[in-house]
Amino acid sequence: MPAPPTARHTPATALAGGTQGTRALRPLLDTTLRALARGATARGGPLPAGGPEAVAARIRAAATPALPEHGTGPDEALHTLVQALAEGAADPADPHCAAHLHGPPLALAAAADLAAGALNPSLDSWDQAPSATALEALTTQALAALAYPDRPHPDALVTTGGTESNQLALLLAREAARTTTPDRPLRIICGANAHHSVHRSAWLLGLPTPHTLPTPTGTLDPHDLHTALTGPTADPGAPHLVVATAGTTDTGRIDPIPPIADLCDAHGARLHIDAAYGGPLLFSHTLKTALTGLERAHTITLDLHKLGWQPIAAGVLAVPDPAALHPLAHQADYLNAPDDTDAGLPDLLHRSLRTTRRPDILKIAVTLRALGRRGIADLVERVCATAHHLADLIDAHPALELHSRPTISTVLFRPTGADHHTTARIRRRLLHTGHAVLGRATTPEGLWLKATLLNPHTTPDDLRHLLKLVEGHTTR
Repeated sequence: MPAPPTARHTPATALAGGTQGTRALRPLLDTTLRALARGATARGGPLPAGGPEAVAARIRAAATPALPEHGTGPDEALHTLVQALAEGAADPADPHCAAHLHGPPLALAAAADLAAGALNPSLDSWDQAPSATALEALTTQALAALAYPDRPHPDALVTTGGTESNQLALLLAREAARTTTPDRPLRIICGANAHHSVHRSAWLLGLPTPHTLPTPTGTLDPHDLHTALTGPTADPGAPHLVVATAGTTDTGRIDPIPPIADLCDAHGARLHIDAAYGGPLLFSHTLKTALTGLERAHTITLDLHKLGWQPIAAGVLAVPDPAALHPLAHQADYLNAPDDTDAGLPDLLHRSLRTTRRPDILKIAVTLRALGRRGIADLVERVCATAHHLADLIDAHPALELHSRPTISTVLFRPTGADHHTTARIRRRLLHTGHAVLGRATTPEGLWLKATLLNPHTTPDDLRHLLKLVEGHTTR
């Protein structure tokens, strides 16, 4: 049998791990950082100008051919494509990039993510991720204790974000219902303000379409929930899951948690709270009162790549007790053989529906250790205060109309008296010129521009400039 070919050690084929990994990475990092800086300088704002066709044309020019016959080498490939990506990026670190719940990551967390990528643990078995397994257990318990401070052993799973967390919450509710009422499907009740993933998850899990209550005021009305649980259209024999929201995508509003939890207790309904946006208010001793009663939920969605300043992805699903996760148990002999588990090797397959899973916990753990609860709370409080300042500026502006005071860090506004067409056109003009990235939200009063303020370094001057940009495009 012929011997295998000898590997050619070149910069392009060097490995990131091992004792020589850092030596291979160092020059590549220098190239990457230079390309990021040049791309950001060339972009010159929160978004590339020219719209989708202009961006696509620049990418085609930089990345064609996508699969060359012979490679260009690591330095050229990194520099060319990273610069092209940065030049054509929507940059959430720019104070005028404020459309979505898409936050700017801390440099600290991004650096930790580099280490995760270089080491490349996979959290589907202990022998692929020994230290990451232990770190995840320690850190998720600390996050779960934030959500369930009075429980002796709360737990949490790391997810890809609010969508996966909500899907897992519905799955756990479905399995719990099967043990008590196996002949009746789970009935989900949510508000029209609930995240779209609730309906999508119900579809994926083969559950009936959620019973959706109108939310004209932006939050779930306990009276309407009571009617849904007891009124003419109620199904008293069915198991129920009520989904409440702590921080809606459109307005950032928080459903009235205590009366909703009271109704769930009174009628034997399970409660899930989607706090993907609002959950990090828990870090703040002053702001956490907005989440009073959160710990009464059976499951809680949190998301630290929003108000946690983590690189995507950094979602969490918290539960009050590890026993709640038993329905996720799964066995594959090559990953969690019973005799290995009996011998003390941690079983990780019940920690996710995914098999291969990167150590997203590292960046979270580094951030928690570096900043502490008080440091993260300071960032949360800062963006909430910035939102109130923006609301004040809009209130005082004769040509602008404020929808309502912010609940967290989302502010809806528009030119006074602007109709749907005018508001939508202003937003698209700002996008096309690359001057600002604002979102859109529809309420019973019509369409609004949405500023979701997640950058803790945004200044009052940044806010005033943003409003001038909106005003300038209003008159064109």
